[in-house]
Amino acid sequence: MEDARGRVHKYGNNIDTDVIIPARYLNSSDPDELASHCMVDIDPDFSSNVKKGDIIVGGENFGCGSSREHAPIAIKASGISCVIAATFARIFYRNSINIGLPILESPEASKAIQNGDEVSVDFQNGTIKDITTGEEFQAHPFPEFIRHIIDAGGLLASLKEEQK
Repeated sequence: MEDARGRVHKYGNNIDTDVIIPARYLNSSDPDELASHCMVDIDPDFSSNVKKGDIIVGGENFGCGSSREHAPIAIKASGISCVIAATFARIFYRNSINIGLPILESPEASKAIQNGDEVSVDFQNGTIKDITTGEEFQAHPFPEFIRHIIDAGGLLASLKEEQK
């Protein structure tokens, strides 16, 4: 699993799946189309400002709401390399892993990291470094089986690899 490094797009608590990808755009399952509308209701310039490798930092209960996989798909397709939050809704957490989007829980990082900061993430040991401020934070590193799923690009891809 490659480490992540990018500029932060920061959001608050209870960012639900309808905010991540509004229901009016769910007539498409194309990841690029979903990415073009990601966060549009709370950050209209998100899709034009995000760069490949950037990182989303959220507050508590990130990804709450519906169980649709469209939300993590839209985030991943937009170029976001990982999401850091204080806590995640459990179904969003699992959907993210299932599609190969790394997400880390760190209440301290969520609180301290600011919009626009540059952040690096070492997935092997769960270290999050705010390069802008020099602060370091710890998240739980992924167990081996989750790293395998993310490295493969998602659950289905990892199962296909195992059948080879």
